[in-house]
Amino acid sequence: MTRTTEYTTTAPAPITTPGPVSSDLLLQVECETQTPSGPEAVRGLHHPAELALRGMPVTCSACRARRDWLLLNHRRNVWVRCRCGNEWLEPEITRKDFDAMIANPTWTHHADTDTARVALGFDGTFAGIYLD
Repeated sequence: MTRTTEYTTTAPAPITTPGPVSSDLLLQVECETQTPSGPEAVRGLHHPAELALRGMPVTCSACRARRDWLLLNHRRNVWVRCRCGNEWLEPEITRKDFDAMIANPTWTHHADTDTARVALGFDGTFAGIYLD
C-alpha cells in the first residue's frame, strides 16, 4: 500500500448571520436593528472607566493602561482588549457580569470582530492614548 504525503486541509467556513432575502427594506432594517443573539453572537462593550476585579485594578500587561477597555462576549467567555491591541481572556468576568454592565444597549453591527476593533479604535492605532 502506497502512502501519500499530501494532505488537504480545509478552513472552516466563517459563521455569518443570514439576513432577510426579501427586497422589502422595512424587513431588512428590522433585521439589522435586532440585538445580537444566538450561540455564535459576539457582543462588544466599550468600558472607559477602570476595571477592578476582586478589588485589584486591571492593567494591560503590554502597555500598563488602567482604563478604556473593550469587553468582548462570546458564549460564556469575556475577553478584555486594550487600545494597544493586547487582548486576553478574563475568567473573572462572567456573562452575567457582562450583561449587568450593559445599562443602555445601543447596538452597532459590524461584519466581524476585526472590523469592529478597527472601527472602535482597539486595533493598536491608539496605543497609549486614552480617548475620553
